[in-house]
Amino acid sequence: MQILIRGGTVVNADRAFKADVLCQDGRIVGVGEGLAASPGATVVDAGGQYVMPGGIDPHTHMQLPFMGTTTMDDFFTGTAAAMAGGTTSIIDFVIPNPQQNLMEAYQTWRGWAEKAASDYSFHMAITWWDETVRRDMGTLVQQEGINSFKHFMAYKNAIMCDDETLVNSFKRALELGAMPTVHAENGELVFLLQKEVAAMGITGPEGHPLSRPPIVEGEAVNRAIAIADVLGVPIYVVHVSCIEAAEAIARARARGQRVYGEVLAGHLLVDDSVYRHPDFATAAAHVMSPPFRPKGHQEFLWRGLQSGNLHTTATDHCTFCAAQKAAGKDDFSKIPNGCGGVEERLAVLWDAGVNTGRLTPSEFVAITSSNAAKLFNIYPQKGSVSVGADADLVVWDPQGTKTLSAKTQHSKGDFNVFEGRSVRGLPSHTVSQGKLVYVQGDLRAERGVGRYIKRPAFGSNFVAAKLRTETLASTPVVR
Repeated sequence: MQILIRGGTVVNADRAFKADVLCQDGRIVGVGEGLAASPGATVVDAGGQYVMPGGIDPHTHMQLPFMGTTTMDDFFTGTAAAMAGGTTSIIDFVIPNPQQNLMEAYQTWRGWAEKAASDYSFHMAITWWDETVRRDMGTLVQQEGINSFKHFMAYKNAIMCDDETLVNSFKRALELGAMPTVHAENGELVFLLQKEVAAMGITGPEGHPLSRPPIVEGEAVNRAIAIADVLGVPIYVVHVSCIEAAEAIARARARGQRVYGEVLAGHLLVDDSVYRHPDFATAAAHVMSPPFRPKGHQEFLWRGLQSGNLHTTATDHCTFCAAQKAAGKDDFSKIPNGCGGVEERLAVLWDAGVNTGRLTPSEFVAITSSNAAKLFNIYPQKGSVSVGADADLVVWDPQGTKTLSAKTQHSKGDFNVFEGRSVRGLPSHTVSQGKLVYVQGDLRAERGVGRYIKRPAFGSNFVAAKLRTETLASTPVVR
């Protein structure tokens, strides 16, 4: 089956140009002007529109068991919602319980994901350490195509990594040619501050940001960067939410360290006033970690994207309904952490980024698709409108308008973090695996057709690590 997208402007991360795009058997087979299709091909008129790589959301949590409950969106409803918003691939997280075998957890998540409507991949969380973890990391990289490992520096007494685990896992990732990633918040300080805030009589959602101030995130980012620097391994910091964290990344990059930063659409557009909303359900719906910050942090995050010190955008899509959030009615620390946004990410970033002049269309493609594909080693299979790439595309109508709302979203969540926000710029068509899956409001998602995408290891850095260690050992000590 062929699809010919005719008359649009192709936008890649490096340039934009007028061209038709021809898709066949799940791949792009032609990019150029005046392309012809076979009889019976589906023709999409993209006149006045952009043709871009489908979005890649590198940070989602579908069907996640967390804080005593499970997210509303599973791998079908979550990926279907994503496609309605122009996102055609997600990278989710396998999160073993402490002491749980990594391969056992991996197989559980693979089973859950068999219902996915779009392509998907996984990061693996490291929640504990022994020799079996070290061994399984090798199996996951070399046989299962996982080239990134997540480390929670928060959530004490649950899945938090101590520094010993960070060092061991970072070192192993370096040997394997994999990327360590971190959720950077100082879990010890959060645990202490939660108790102190509660002791002051603050038990509602307004206590959540008080217990997780920006400096708590900044400290953890600096610590993770320092560990990575000593070991000589690249590092990726998820959901950078504040000036302190973004500045730490910028400083490290200025001195030549390979540090990469991810920012959530929510942190770019929503501020901490939401936690002071008089309605508990509304305030609790915004509880996520790191929390939304005062407005001054938002412009700094935009500047990070513009300058290239922050590289990807994600959602941390993790939907809990009002009944689930009510578990923390009398204790903010028990409110399940998570918000949605996988469907709205592209639209809000285009509206607040491209429409305001903060981003060019090519920069938009970079931060919503291409950079994630490059950082996690699936480029140009994903993240590129080019011959041979997967036919994962979004036809983007820059004049399309919509008011975002939980009433019209495809996610199963009962709240929309961008509720009431009007946007200009929407997908008119989404193509996944060479098939039209969203056509001018008609979502055609199919359960179970999503493919697991293996991501190969980067070249082994063991020699580089060895040389660095020898250099450090031979450096004279100055007293």
